[in-house]
Amino acid sequence: MVITKKIKHLLVIRLSAMGDVAMLVPVLRVLKSKYPELKITVLTRKFLKPIFDSDITGVDINFHEADTKGKHKGILGIFKLAKEIRTLKIDAIADTHNVLRSKIVRFFLFGIKNVVINKGRTEKKALTRTENKIYKQLQTTHERYADVFKRLGFTIDLTKHQFPTKTTLPKLPFLSNIAEDGKKWIGIAPFAQYSGKMYPLDLMEKVIEKLAQNKQIFLFGGGKKEVELLNEIAEKYKTVLNIAGKLSLKEELVLISHLDTMLAMDSGNAHFSAMFGIKTITLWGVTHPYAGFAPFLQRENCILPDIDTYPNIPCSIYGNKVCEGYDEVMRSISIEKIIKKIE
Repeated sequence: MVITKKIKHLLVIRLSAMGDVAMLVPVLRVLKSKYPELKITVLTRKFLKPIFDSDITGVDINFHEADTKGKHKGILGIFKLAKEIRTLKIDAIADTHNVLRSKIVRFFLFGIKNVVINKGRTEKKALTRTENKIYKQLQTTHERYADVFKRLGFTIDLTKHQFPTKTTLPKLPFLSNIAEDGKKWIGIAPFAQYSGKMYPLDLMEKVIEKLAQNKQIFLFGGGKKEVELLNEIAEKYKTVLNIAGKLSLKEELVLISHLDTMLAMDSGNAHFSAMFGIKTITLWGVTHPYAGFAPFLQRENCILPDIDTYPNIPCSIYGNKVCEGYDEVMRSISIEKIIKKIE
């Protein structure tokens, strides 16, 4: 059912995860391009705010913080959040997350029209089961987001998407040491939330070693342990720079927008680079692009393991479950195949 009531101000809910929030950006660009008069407010966590800065998205999108670990924690906190949202005078809600917290937000915002994402749980279960697996491409997350807006009366065509103009790269101290010798800039984000989605680090270092011969490499990471591991690798090669922990999220996004290529796992950094139209090569382990999480317009750049040897892939949607005997699945992706794809 399509809601026909005139909507002037739309609340879009997507509280996590980082990659899923980033996947909203190209969809919102198309939505705003076709309906420029529509006011859009995104409800998500504070640290993700830079993703929706106008010089990153290329469009004017408002932001409202969900402080889920502070003032908006628990039922009373969500009630406070709902009261804040009511003051924004929204006309409708697009819940692109559909989790318990977003359901409670919608409950406290009773009387306001809302549409919820269809996550396709049944077909995803069929894709990941061992017996009677239904192995086919499912609707992408970007398409599922677009469907939410369609049911609110906003029909959009994702093929009409246009990437924003690159912002000027800021004068960052560590960039002053990089020679202006015409080398291609390659970003590498070797980590993922689950080990089943991560290319073995010993093989990844061999990829880095080969690329470092004629490319400028930037390493992207996350936690303290990851930063230490990346520092150990970067110290071995003159043209490899570890930027993990050195930049704000906004600075990191701007740097990513200036890369020539990004090599990443099925993870958030892949969606960051795809947001800008950067050629994004992704390595897949126990998950699979068929589940709908391939980076925007980058399906042809997904490198899969040997499906003949590991026919039960995908074992899970998010990589948190590994089929028995599939722990080394990503070792079936050769270093040469990755290098060739990048070249």
